[in-house]
This record gives sequence, structure tokens and C-alpha cells, in this order.
Amino acid sequence: MSETLAEKPARKAQSVKPKVGFLGVGWIGRHRMEAIAATGAVEIAAIADPSPDMAAEAGKLAPEAALVANLDELLASGVDGVVIATPSALHAEQSIKALAAGAAVFCQKPLGRTAAEVEAVVDAARVADRLLAVDLSYRFTDGMRRIREVVQGGELGRVYAVDLVFHNAYGPDKAWFYDPQFSGGGCVMDLGVHLVDLALWTLDFPGVAEVSSKLFAQGEPLAERPDRVEDYAVATVELDGGCAVRLACSWRLQAGCDAIIEAAFYGTDGGAALRNVGGSFYDFTAERFRGTGRETLASPPDAWGGRAAADWAERLAAGQRYDPAAERLVDAARVLDRLYGR
Repeated sequence: MSETLAEKPARKAQSVKPKVGFLGVGWIGRHRMEAIAATGAVEIAAIADPSPDMAAEAGKLAPEAALVANLDELLASGVDGVVIATPSALHAEQSIKALAAGAAVFCQKPLGRTAAEVEAVVDAARVADRLLAVDLSYRFTDGMRRIREVVQGGELGRVYAVDLVFHNAYGPDKAWFYDPQFSGGGCVMDLGVHLVDLALWTLDFPGVAEVSSKLFAQGEPLAERPDRVEDYAVATVELDGGCAVRLACSWRLQAGCDAIIEAAFYGTDGGAALRNVGGSFYDFTAERFRGTGRETLASPPDAWGGRAAADWAERLAAGQRYDPAAERLVDAARVLDRLYGR
């Protein structure tokens, strides 16, 4: 009798490549497909999207892949992993369903709209003993990797202040982003999730003592408009040990450029910061500071956008199963809950 998908052991590095399916192949889904395909580590076996045109376009990148109708058919095809790039409200449910079927999961952020949803997904990955990762792509920039090395190597001394900013002069172009029930939140859920993750990840996930925030929707306090999501947020997070993290993020801020993105870490022996170049969403410099002096840690060009997806695919091909590092996703989600006053 053939083994079920749930009983099938994670594959070790071998001649047969893991089969991966893609659920949702809009711009991000297709971009992650390109990055995963470029690794050569897995076989792109199936594609599902509600739009036949989107599915057909993605199919050009993997002509041998089956075009299927939904997640159920994707899982029935026998895939070993699923890449999820669907609306946020679906992420947790779809991830849990895939993991329960024995498939590893790589999901767009946020993994869930609340910490409870994120925790449920992580629990499902643990029970299924399957690899789970989220597309926290800024971790994979050369600049943030170097800054993390400097911080964790003690070169900045005791880090006592972190400033993080992500202002986007535009905003999402899909209606569901602006519906609290579907999105779980506005610019904090969309952009702030990266900022919270970068602070905690760089500092090796210290405990969180206090959280305070102010959220606005079109210039009005969000509390006065519960039917909206925030388009501007400013917050302070106090970590165990006293480090103060300040973050701000927004959609459609009139800031004179396309984007302002920064992650700066200040310690008793120096500082280091990642900053975008000329308003770019893609080009970053990283510098280390000593007094008024500075040295470059990383600079463009840096093709970082698909590295998180490629890393997951390569780890899947190497036979990795549940990674306890996924539990840190819950830590970040709890901070987001507190930013929203939940």
C-alpha cells in the first residue's frame, strides 16, 4: 500500500527533488517562483490561482507544472512543499491545512492576523514536523546580515536604542488591504512587521517589557474609526534590559520620495544603520559608526528580494523538518498585537 502524504518522511538530499506547489501567483508569487526555480533545488510541480490569466503567466516559468484549481488539488498532487502568496486573511488557515497534509510551507507575511493565528500555524508545523518559514525578506539583505554580525559580535557594546522607519509613498492596490477583517491591520501589519522582526532578530529576540503606540487613519486617531486600518503608526517598544526601540511606518506619506526605510542600532561603543538609497525600495547601504566617523558595511547592488524563498527551498531539499526558530514568529506577532492594543 502506498504511503500517504502525511506519512511520507521529509526527503534527504538526493537525486529526486522535492516537489513544490505555488498557491497565489501574483507579482510576489511569481517573483518568489523565479527565485526558487533559480536554486535548482526543487521541482515546481503545481500552480493554483483564482485568476486563470495569472496561473497561465506563472506557468510560463514552469511549463511542466500542473495548473490546478485550489489548495486541495495542489495537495492532492503530492507536493512536498507549498509557497503561499494569497490575501492575509487566508494565510493561517491555508498554512495549517498544508502542514497537516505533510507539506512544508513558505508563506508571505503576515503568517497570521493575530498572535493566536501565528501560534496555531507554528503548532501545526511542530506537530507535522515540517519546515515552516515566512518571507521576512529584509533579513536577507547584505546590509542587515552585516549589521546583525556586528551587533551580536559585541562590536557596538551594549545596544540601548534602535530606530526603525518604513514610509511608503504609495500603498497597496487591492481593496482587502483596507478591510480590518481581511488584513488584520494596515501599515503596521504590512510594513511594521518587518521593522519589529528586524529589531528582535538582530538583538537575538530579547523579551519585551512595554509597548505603546499611536495609530492614525487619514490623519484621525484610528480608535475613532474602527472601520478603517491605520496608514500611519508610531510606537515605542521597551525590551528587557532597557533597550528602547522606536518605530514608525506609513502608507502614502508625503515625504518627498518613494520610500524611507531605515534600521539603526546604537550602542555604548558605536552604531550601525541600514538605509535605502535615494528613496529606493530595493537599494540599501549599511554603515558602522564610531563617533563622527563611518565605514561602509554593504552597498548596492544586492539582489536580495528572493533570498528568503531560495533559502527555504534549499533547506527543504536538504531534508530539513521542523525548525524551532519558527517559534520566534510568535514573539513578533505578540508585539504587533500589543501595538494594536489587542
